[in-house]
Amino acid sequence: MQLSAGAELNSPQAEAVLHEQGPLLVFAGAGSGKTRVITYRIANLLANHGVAPYRIVAVTFTNKAAGELKNRLRALAGDDIVQDLWAGTFHSLCARLLRRYHEAANLNPKFVIYDDTDQRAVMTRLLKEMGIDDKQLPPRYALSRIHAEKREGRLPQDVDLSRGFDEMLLEVYEGYQRAMRTAAAVDFEDLILEAMRLAENEELPEGKAIRERFGHVLVDEFQDTNLTQYRLVKALSQATRNLCVVGDDDQSIYRWRGADVRLIRGFRRDFPDAQVVKLEQNYRSTGNIVAAALGVISSAHNREPKKLWTEADAGQKVRLLAVRDEREEAQKVARIVREQSEAGISPKEMAVFYRVHAQSRVLEEAFRAANIPYQIIGGMKFFERAEVKDVLAYLRLVDNPRSDADLLRVINVPARGIGQKTVALLLDVAQSHTVSVYRALELALEQGDLPRGAEKRLRGFFEMMEELRKMGAEASPHALAEEVLAQTGYRDRLRDADNAEGDARLENIAELLGSIADYESTLGPSDEPPTLSGYLERVALVTSVDTLEDTPAVNMMTVHAAKGLEFPVVLLTGMEEEVFPYRGMDGSEPEELEEERRLAYVAVTRARQWLYISYAATRTLFGQTRYLAPSRFLADIPEDVVQYVGQPSTLSYGRTRAPIRSEPRMQYRPGERVVDHDAFDDLPDDEQALRPGARVHHRRFGAGVIEEVEGGTIPTVVIRFPSVGTKRIRADFLDLG
Repeated sequence: MQLSAGAELNSPQAEAVLHEQGPLLVFAGAGSGKTRVITYRIANLLANHGVAPYRIVAVTFTNKAAGELKNRLRALAGDDIVQDLWAGTFHSLCARLLRRYHEAANLNPKFVIYDDTDQRAVMTRLLKEMGIDDKQLPPRYALSRIHAEKREGRLPQDVDLSRGFDEMLLEVYEGYQRAMRTAAAVDFEDLILEAMRLAENEELPEGKAIRERFGHVLVDEFQDTNLTQYRLVKALSQATRNLCVVGDDDQSIYRWRGADVRLIRGFRRDFPDAQVVKLEQNYRSTGNIVAAALGVISSAHNREPKKLWTEADAGQKVRLLAVRDEREEAQKVARIVREQSEAGISPKEMAVFYRVHAQSRVLEEAFRAANIPYQIIGGMKFFERAEVKDVLAYLRLVDNPRSDADLLRVINVPARGIGQKTVALLLDVAQSHTVSVYRALELALEQGDLPRGAEKRLRGFFEMMEELRKMGAEASPHALAEEVLAQTGYRDRLRDADNAEGDARLENIAELLGSIADYESTLGPSDEPPTLSGYLERVALVTSVDTLEDTPAVNMMTVHAAKGLEFPVVLLTGMEEEVFPYRGMDGSEPEELEEERRLAYVAVTRARQWLYISYAATRTLFGQTRYLAPSRFLADIPEDVVQYVGQPSTLSYGRTRAPIRSEPRMQYRPGERVVDHDAFDDLPDDEQALRPGARVHHRRFGAGVIEEVEGGTIPTVVIRFPSVGTKRIRADFLDLG
């Protein structure tokens, strides 16, 4: 096999492929063919330089990427060669090394890898044994702090207590590690940390064997590595210095899970003799989409200079869709999907992106109403999420206590001390009397033959449910759901967790309450009054839609989940300040804002032919309705690649644009609190600026969005600032526009 800068590779690609010895840094722009480069580079080493397959290790970030790499290599080099090649994720590579050198790592040869659920069980038991209240130190929080230390390469003996890691947390870390070893178990961070420590160990012969094992080390998606991963690959390549890293600092979007963009940007400090190759030609997208992506990312700070370009035709312009709210947005998204389907594009070639999972609910409802099949990528459908199903199970049990499945789901959720033995007893009673479990519970309490502790806990649960059932006969569905959350303590337990996962679950519960309120408010005068049964029937019909695996379906996902994917048609929703960029990006955390910009760049570069971007004037999310300004990132897209659709709007940071007005006037729903923006059209220019939804600036609080205008010679304005919340300020203290 002879490789050269021929038709299959452009000049920079060929340069990266044909490089033989020493460190190599490849900056690979979106859609620039990095997988092809890695594949051909390995094939070149095998065919033209006599490198044995077992002397090459290629590290990827997903199993899918590893599988694709191997499949391409099979086509080039054959099955036998690929079998001996080390190719896989960091975790699979480290597990393989630790199995081989388990004695040196002081591990049981049959060690097990604990997932998140296993880890939480270990931590929960440990805290109980240590007498630490889980409200004082929630298990998830303790694990997140421990994992952060491990990603920095620090075991308990290495922890610096001056870094906000107190003595109690250190004791928990030590206890957690002991418990994991007692169980002959490791967690995901342990895999990489232990492999790194072994590879760096200069005193152990096993460490030397690992460092000398590989002649060439290749790392894909290098911008997503953390410190321990970087130290590991440095150790693996120490003997030959043949370390090839491929990545794009513009696509570093996983800071929240330990990725450090400084590693790829600072690679040349550790390897000053590294050859640097930049892949800037995009083969994925049309010219207009590439120009839009470059506009978004060009304003980023401290990025490696790169200019994405393409030889492809300009193609369709990027559609910017101005909508009134998330419901109109969902309807337009469904309409576009239908139109593209009728034009011959399969739904499976379309993707809908959103910043957070909670945004999917309204979109899913619109797809169901339009009978459009869809699938959630990197998550689950809204009504299938655990916390949503828990609350719905309580509501269904109130409505129909004979539903055994719902009772068994919630009888000990949140935990109330009703264990499996007690549940098994109830099941026996139900079976012997041929009654529902709820009735069996009632009978067991009447007969009084339960153990004292179990009887007390079951009676508390039964009396709570009876009270909720009594309330359910009169209360609205929304009021009943609120009462369920209060009586069960479900919401309080999540709040007490005080961690990211608990916050996400709380947001989903708030979105569920929004769904119930939406059901109540959208019923027309001729409809029956809103009832619990009516809402549950609506949800049951919605969730009963089951898309067959071989049926084309629209792909729905967060932008994070879209990394590494591409689609002919992309619909990017929710491009407003406080949604994307997400919440409170007021400049106090500049790196977080920079990552949001990179995330927007990733979203845009997933599109091949069609890109739609929508932004709403108001959005109800997590149970709150807010006026929102268009995302600042939209103002960075060049004017000549955009087509505007929707009502006139002012894009962020004072840049006014006049879209095509193609939508009818707002249609109001009975009982809905709305603001008719058109009613402000005849006001003088300075007074037009004082309207709900307008963007203003205060010298102390920064940029904000008007929520309400109060009368007076000098009006008082209620403004929401991302940095400080809502403030009432006299208009003469504001910079308008």
